[in-house]
Amino acid sequence: MTARRKTAAIAVTGVVPLALAAVTATPAAAHGSMSDPVSRVAACYAEGPESPQSAACKAAVAASGSQAFYDWAEVNIPDAAGKSKEIIPDGKLCSAGRDKYKGLDLARADWPASKMASGMHTFRYKGTAPHKGSFELYITKEGYDPSKPLKWSDLESEPFAKVTDPQLTNGDYVFDGEVPARSGRHLIYSIWQRSDSPEAFYTCSDVVFGQDSGAGGGSDSGSATPAPTASAPSEEQIADGAEASTVDHSEHEQPTAEPTATETTETTEAAGNAAAPNGSAGTAVTADDEKLAQTGSDSSTAPLALGGAAVLAVGASVLFATTRRRAAASAAGGRHRG
Repeated sequence: MTARRKTAAIAVTGVVPLALAAVTATPAAAHGSMSDPVSRVAACYAEGPESPQSAACKAAVAASGSQAFYDWAEVNIPDAAGKSKEIIPDGKLCSAGRDKYKGLDLARADWPASKMASGMHTFRYKGTAPHKGSFELYITKEGYDPSKPLKWSDLESEPFAKVTDPQLTNGDYVFDGEVPARSGRHLIYSIWQRSDSPEAFYTCSDVVFGQDSGAGGGSDSGSATPAPTASAPSEEQIADGAEASTVDHSEHEQPTAEPTATETTETTEAAGNAAAPNGSAGTAVTADDEKLAQTGSDSSTAPLALGGAAVLAVGASVLFATTRRRAAASAAGGRHRG
């Protein structure tokens, strides 16, 4: 091997591990939950999974275990694909049908609740990992009884608020919606359906309308017992809880088929174009590359993902070619010695 070839191989093999580290070093991240009005899972996490304060959160932790609440931002279905109403059974809306979060489905009239009023309201959804997609908010019908398991028929058939790709401000998706007139205790159900993946996220937020803050039954409850006030987790709690979370973001990436020899060649050529400094990267990026760059990130991470993929592909190509040359040279030397 000439000195030039050695230098090229060393340069590429040295860069590839660094590029791989840059692409894979992103910490595992969850995705999000409603913070205004705060969701059940986030409110119980804010109370402390090891020693919750409210009776409802104590019961929920007893049913699900504390780990579910450290993973408060991951009440999801990876392959929902817009079919939430078809695949989540009645009585399991708050857990999204996942046994891990079954404590959220407990039919109780004393869940910590947020005060709510009819009319325009600014909603906030904590996004711990940003994704493109749409939010739909549903509210329970008049006569809702929180002491019974929540069914789809308890919710209005159409969302009262719907927004696509809302603005992310200080870690929260922020959007407005006009809340219908209600009285007493109700529930707001959210569906966050990603557009860059079939994955969807779900929340149940307990709310109380009007002066009646009773923890009792439906809209005409006259209980004098005040409802526990729901609080969203603080940024410090979120940071501390991240260390205890078991959520692995890679679980939700969609598997890809093994590439053929032709596809590998085309990918290598495209990666070379993407890495070229002549501004031709735009023509080399495929639809699948663009989707991968957007998943689990905002637009600022796309260059890193594409650049890393390009370096890895180019490096693999050079190493493969170098190995073939070495093999050919070795074979030729053997024939000559023979």
